[in-house]
Amino acid sequence: MAKAEKIARRRQPNRIQRYIRETIGELRKVNWPSRQEATSLTLIVLVVTFGMSLVLGLLDFIFSRLFALILG
Repeated sequence: MAKAEKIARRRQPNRIQRYIRETIGELRKVNWPSRQEATSLTLIVLVVTFGMSLVLGLLDFIFSRLFALILG
């Protein structure tokens, strides 16, 4: 049993090291956006999120008023 545990302990760091090496290799393959692209896309996401929150807030207000009128 002790021999199997030693082998398992030796393999553990190798797996972690291999995982880190492979992850770094994959991240190097990523086509990262430029700062300008990232800024413009972030702005688009913020505008759409704000717009959707307004629409959903308005719908929530309308439906709550309708239910209040119906249920008295």
